[in-house]
Amino acid sequence: MLSLQFSPFPLLETDRLQLQQMLPEHAPALFSMRSDKEVMRYIDRPLAQTVDDALAYIALLTDMLQNNDAITWGIFTKEGSPLMGTIGFWRIQKEHYRAEIGYLLHPSLQGKGLMKEAIQAVLQYGFGTMNLHSVEANVNPGNAASMRVLEHSGFVREAYFKENYFSNGQFLDSVIYSLLAPK
Repeated sequence: MLSLQFSPFPLLETDRLQLQQMLPEHAPALFSMRSDKEVMRYIDRPLAQTVDDALAYIALLTDMLQNNDAITWGIFTKEGSPLMGTIGFWRIQKEHYRAEIGYLLHPSLQGKGLMKEAIQAVLQYGFGTMNLHSVEANVNPGNAASMRVLEHSGFVREAYFKENYFSNGQFLDSVIYSLLAPK
């Protein structure tokens, strides 16, 4: 079984990005994204209504981190931009050495290869440090951009589930992608 330890918080860097822990001071930027219908279009969660909602979400992420149940990074440029997005592993199945990856990026920054860069850094950490055997992604079928970035990151489409998820009063379909650890 996986034995995880996320303390101290792992700082990850890519050519253009710095992935770091989200803190309460990032709540306004997080609120801006999680209250934006375009950003949340394919993320089946309620829109944030106030900055306090973003603060509560950061507190939840911190609790999950401290319990070694999940880890989420804030995405920033190396030059110190405001929070641009998030990426992390949640729904970690320690007994199966498997986790689900989730991410979001402000629409104005999409299409520049930033999320692929962030995914590669997080996967390297997941497979190398966490010792994951596999990573999955659950995608809304309408999110073609997310499916492309997953495929360009080596993920394989494994399943299409009809109406397997209930959100906002409706049943939704899911596309499942996965990636095995490099051999």
